[in-house]
Amino acid sequence: MSETTHFDLIAIGGGSGGLAVAETAAEFGKRVAVIEAGELGGTCVNNGCVPKKVMWYAAQIAHAVDDAPAFGIPAKRGTTDWQRLVGDREGYIDNIRGYWNGYVADSGIEHIRGYARFVDAHTVAVGDEHFSADHIVIATGGQPIVPPIRGAELGITSDGFFQLDALPERVAIIGGGYIGVELAGVLRALGSQVRLIALEERVLEAFDPMVSDVLMTQMQAQGIALHLGYTVAGLAKTAAGIAVDASDGRRLDGFDCVIWAVGRKPNTASLNLAVTGVDVRSNGIVPTDEYQNTNVPGIYAIGDITGRTPLTPVAIAAGRRLAMRLFGQQTEAKVDYDNIPSVVFAHPPVATVGLTEPQARARGGQVSVYETRFTPMRHSLGGHGGETAMKLVCTGSEQRVVGIHIIGDNADEMLQGFAVAVKMGATKADFDNTIAIHPTSAEELVTLRAPQPEPEVQQEIDSGVEWRRAG
Repeated sequence: MSETTHFDLIAIGGGSGGLAVAETAAEFGKRVAVIEAGELGGTCVNNGCVPKKVMWYAAQIAHAVDDAPAFGIPAKRGTTDWQRLVGDREGYIDNIRGYWNGYVADSGIEHIRGYARFVDAHTVAVGDEHFSADHIVIATGGQPIVPPIRGAELGITSDGFFQLDALPERVAIIGGGYIGVELAGVLRALGSQVRLIALEERVLEAFDPMVSDVLMTQMQAQGIALHLGYTVAGLAKTAAGIAVDASDGRRLDGFDCVIWAVGRKPNTASLNLAVTGVDVRSNGIVPTDEYQNTNVPGIYAIGDITGRTPLTPVAIAAGRRLAMRLFGQQTEAKVDYDNIPSVVFAHPPVATVGLTEPQARARGGQVSVYETRFTPMRHSLGGHGGETAMKLVCTGSEQRVVGIHIIGDNADEMLQGFAVAVKMGATKADFDNTIAIHPTSAEELVTLRAPQPEPEVQQEIDSGVEWRRAG
């Protein structure tokens, strides 16, 4: 047995969360190691946010070419040069990987390449070597789920999507969550025939219903076929391609590519956590308290494996605050998990923060909703773009804004500032008192007004029942 090397902190996982806690601890002068078998950067850099956004931009540009003639710009689309797109995308990702490798080395963080396995609550093994630390942070992220059904191996996951060496002609995407709708939009814009298959009755079921309704309409307008309420029983190889069979006997056939987008699961099964006494749920999630502590002192968990908001910035914030608490004498440093903004890079993009309308109404009390739908100026001269829709959800007599939901061009960019307002407890009056920037889509959020109610609606208001307000 080799001699055990000791660190102040070990981060298991070189993704967003692991790197964040490691670099912050190193800034405090601590001896730090990151254990990672793959490329630094984790899912976000290698098989997630960053390469996905490159593909999304490609799809957006394809849409712009379609719209160009309406603005007097002579342009016509040809066949997507998939090899060029993927090659340049991977070159861009390689640059980010190179940055992280250099940054970790320059920061004095030791990168231990391999898979960690706990020996006890303070020691991990990587191959034949042993490493111990006063603080061990589990930040191993997640992996795509492939359901244990007949023929599942005929499909690929989102990881496999980034390994495609050609644009598939006919694609089935199974899953109506954010990964499913994102991939569907990209592939359709770049030239694939796409069918999205989901168990749920609407896409983005966890989002505000307004978002789902508008997105489904626009996906269908783009030529994406939706098969909702479809319980997949298995995949099969046929003379026409790959078939997707439903439990009720229905079959969709003739696909060149089937992509599983039915969720992700924590990468915790191989860590041998049983020897540490750390609580692990049956689905692999490692629960923590609000400070990222597990039930075992000195072992912490951050990121997707905690079952909380699986977003890159959340993992980064959790990692930094954990290191500040452990080494920077900031004893109350922690992430506030309320009102975290998020974006789905669909076509068009979706941006949301705070409570949905159903969530707000379920809590009871006074709820006021302001909505608007319009065709943005970007699509005023062409017929390809869809509408933009926005909703403010307000509660209480002061009409505090507790939810903002946007679907439409530039939703991803405009929400960041409005998320600050929600975090600070802004009211509808604060929005009303903000001068609009014209002409923009974002100005609609500060100019929403309620129509004069009909008499019967006014009676409901007088009796204390809230009325649905539309801008």
